[in-house]
This record gives sequence, C-alpha cells and structure tokens, in this order.
Amino acid sequence: MLLIVIPWLSVIFIGKRSFKRYSISGLIIVIFETINHIIGNKKKWWIFYNKKGSFLTNELPFSIGPYMPASMWILKYTYSNFKKFVIVNIISHGLFAFIFMGILKKIRIVKLHRLNKLQFFCYLHYKAYLLYGLQYLKENFKNPLYETKGKLKV
Repeated sequence: MLLIVIPWLSVIFIGKRSFKRYSISGLIIVIFETINHIIGNKKKWWIFYNKKGSFLTNELPFSIGPYMPASMWILKYTYSNFKKFVIVNIISHGLFAFIFMGILKKIRIVKLHRLNKLQFFCYLHYKAYLLYGLQYLKENFKNPLYETKGKLKV
C-alpha cells in the first residue's frame, strides 16, 4: 500500500499546471508498463515471494504506484533537454535495477528470475524514450480540426 500512496502524495507538490501537462504521457506509459508487467509475469522474468501469481498484489502496485508520479517528475525537470532526460533516466533505472532490486530480494519481495540485472535495466530504460516521444507528440501535435483558438474549422 505504501508503494502506491507515498509516490502519489508527492504529486501534490508537482503543481496543477505540470500535472495537466505531463499526466497524459504518464498515464499512457503506465498502461504500457502494465502490459509489460503482464508479459514479464507470464515469462517469469521475476518471481514475487508472496502470493505467487497474484498480479494485483505483486506487479500492479509497481505500475500504478511509483511509475506515473516518477515519470511526471522526471518530465517536469528534464523535458526539453533530452540529454538531461536520458542521464536522469539512466541513473534512476540503474539505481532501481542494480541496487533497489537487490534490496527487494533481501527483504523477500521480488527477485529476478529469467533476467539478469543488465537485461532488467534495459527492460526499464527503453520505455523512457517512449515516454519522451509521447510527451513530444502531445506538445507538438496540433489537431487539424481546430484553429489555434480552439474553434472548430468549418
């Protein structure tokens, strides 16, 4: 439960404008991440120690808990500087894959099974580029049905 609540409490401080700006990309990436978790669960890329096979209590809290708030925070502080975005994501995904997963294994929550730490890092990291691309499209795509003032063209 804390895995979901604590990251979402941080969103209070992100600001209304930033929340509106980055929430669509964050939501899409969470849906994509949830699909990836379903695939990873079926392929046994990792094993949860408690309630084996329970997606709702194992993988889902990682998707809906830290993933979307972290994505929005990273976009808030790095969007429009792609190099900074990549560096922040390499650091955060590296910390999670190489350090935090070890901690989760020691406290018997989850361990990698059919992926090594480098493969898991790649599994985490490739989605960062999708997140940036989604935000780029959102900010640069103009709906041809609407003029700049939001009125429908006739």
